[in-house]
Amino acid sequence: MGAFTRIPADTFEQIQTDAGILLYSFDPAAPGAVKDEEIICPTTGGITAACVPSYSDRGEDVDNCPANLLELKSLDSWDCSLQFTSLGTSPRSIRLALGAADIDADGPTHILPRRGLKVSDAQDIWWVGDRADGGLVAVCLKKALSTAGFSLKTTKNGKGNTSVTLTGHVTVATQQEVPMEFWSMPPAAAPKGDREGTA
Repeated sequence: MGAFTRIPADTFEQIQTDAGILLYSFDPAAPGAVKDEEIICPTTGGITAACVPSYSDRGEDVDNCPANLLELKSLDSWDCSLQFTSLGTSPRSIRLALGAADIDADGPTHILPRRGLKVSDAQDIWWVGDRADGGLVAVCLKKALSTAGFSLKTTKNGKGNTSVTLTGHVTVATQQEVPMEFWSMPPAAAPKGDREGTA
């Protein structure tokens, strides 16, 4: 084997395994057992977490300025999202996929889309997955709101599924924050035996 044909010694400790789970709440400081009521829905096809920066090049219209001059580059915003295909049809998961909607207080099986958006429609959503060493990886999408709407696809002799895109948002009070945060924790910080219900 050549000198540069190798992988890091801790590769198998860092690898993220399986699809992970989506949660309404999670505390990385005390990962403990995951309660069933915190799991958003069963999924299929995996989960995609993305946090993509948008840049401006202030030198693009300056004569003789090279493209991508770092000193004139400006970070404008972050586009952060969670995308997944849900197999769940609970009122709570349908409401999450709709975004601007309410669960009827008089009939908790009735979900009502709304014409207006409320700040309370957005909520923090977590994805938590296993590391091969017994630790965990976690992503929190801040002030997540469904931006692709609700679309249920059914098949003959198959399972119905709903494509969901949740987008992270900032508020007037949190304009300087990036709407996604990340954790990668070794097993000492996230004991595997205490995390019942994780994938």
